[in-house]
This record gives sequence, C-alpha cells and structure tokens, in this order.
Amino acid sequence: MASKKKGGNTAAVVRQLAEPIAQSLGYSLWDVRFVKEGAEWFLRLYIDKPGGVGIDDCVAMSRAVNDPLDELDPIDQEYCLEVCSPGLGRELTRPEHFAAFLGSPVRVRLIRPLEDGRREISGLLKSYEDGVIVLEPEEGGPVSIEKAAASRVRLLDDDF
Repeated sequence: MASKKKGGNTAAVVRQLAEPIAQSLGYSLWDVRFVKEGAEWFLRLYIDKPGGVGIDDCVAMSRAVNDPLDELDPIDQEYCLEVCSPGLGRELTRPEHFAAFLGSPVRVRLIRPLEDGRREISGLLKSYEDGVIVLEPEEGGPVSIEKAAASRVRLLDDDF
C-alpha cells in the first residue's frame, strides 16, 4: 500500500497517479478532491478538455484510472470514485486555474466578512500572484483578497 505521508495528502497522491492517465486520454486533470459527505467518502476527479467533457469522457477516465488506483491503494476506507466535469461555474483552486481565466468574471466567497459586511465579491479576475487575488468589480476600484481568506472562488457563467 502506498503511503499518503510520502506523497502528501490523499488528493495529492491521487493527482500524481491520475494526471498522466488523464493526459494520455487527451484530458487535463482540473482537480482532485477526497471529501466526506454524510457517512460516505467520495474521491472526485474533475477532468476537462477543449470543447468540454461529456459522460463518455468521464466513463473512459473512470475505467482507465480504476485499476491503477486499486493497485496504488492510497485510501484506507471505502469510498466512491466519481469522475466529472468542472462545469461552467468551476471552482478555481490552483495557480494555473487563475492564470487560465484572467479577465473572466468570478465570485469570491470569503471565510469572514469584509468591514462592510460583504461575504461575497464579484468582478473580473485581474491578477493572481503570490496568493493574492485582484478583482475589478463593476463599481469601485480594484479589490485585493488573500486566497487564504477565500472559502471559494468560482467562475461566473453569466454577466455579473
């Protein structure tokens, strides 16, 4: 059994395994999450490709990663493997996500409210550097937010 401690957390270990498999199938591995919902654990692999991902793509990736994942065995408890698309309102979590969507409308959900009480800020993603997100809202000047202060950053699939 592979040790999670050697390669980091479960998601990082699975990402290391799944990324070359996704690339060999023509996908990019957008994200890997290992989450508990109720009593169940889910290992979710989010894949993407130009033109979008369909159910056949998810099935192909699931089949391709299943045996190598069983062989690696990085997860101690029972879990459900899900392969899915990041979707239109995809969450931006990694530096390459922010770089790919500069100039796009996003919504940042904050862990703690700002001084004016707002917990969400929407605007165009102007930059992301050294863990700092800079947004340009519809009104007012640019807003800088530490990524660590955000609980979630999502693309907006409509006008803000």
